[in-house]
Amino acid sequence: MKQGSALNDPQTSKTLDRLYLAARGDWRRMLRIAPQYLISLLPGKSFTNLVAPCKLKDTYMAIPRKKGKFLYSIARSMNAQKIIEFGSSFGVSAIYLAAAARDTGGKVITTEIEPDKCRNTESNLEQAGLGDVVELLQGDALVTLETVKGPVDLLFLDGWINLYESVLDLVMPKLRTGAIIIADNVDFGDAREYLARVKAPESMFITTIIERDMAFSCYVG
Repeated sequence: MKQGSALNDPQTSKTLDRLYLAARGDWRRMLRIAPQYLISLLPGKSFTNLVAPCKLKDTYMAIPRKKGKFLYSIARSMNAQKIIEFGSSFGVSAIYLAAAARDTGGKVITTEIEPDKCRNTESNLEQAGLGDVVELLQGDALVTLETVKGPVDLLFLDGWINLYESVLDLVMPKLRTGAIIIADNVDFGDAREYLARVKAPESMFITTIIERDMAFSCYVG
């Protein structure tokens, strides 16, 4: 582990600046799925069941800088050696996690089902100078993560929300005691079952909701 932060590396900072600038156009791209989003607000409807991943293949859905720095800080402070990310999109959150892995001597395993987004994630990580600490698994995460071995220190859930609980079930046997699970966008109705699971007294998790849309859970075994 070296002193300083890989987040401050000019190559990393420049790449993040470029991606955040490009992500400003997401609102235009999201207009195409506005009808599905409105339908998802109705009782019994699910956004992630109404919209296929291919419909968002050119949408960045970048994690805000504040959340990205939070991810980095958690991973760095716990000296995370193995980090799993569910849903890389264009690789913005993967860059924050990879910067922490660079500083701790660890590794990030990220997943993405959309081939075009996989290529963009790989390119963006290389441009950030962090490609060598990240393994990208292309395809259905419920398949690709099966072969990943533990112990896992940190799990970041930021893909299709209705799959959060299934991904947790898959990774849970590989979590070390004290591992952290961070789930984004839990303000969507699709996260209801996941939240009930990790907040239940018998769940083996201690969970706190941060800013209404992020669940922070510690696996107590």
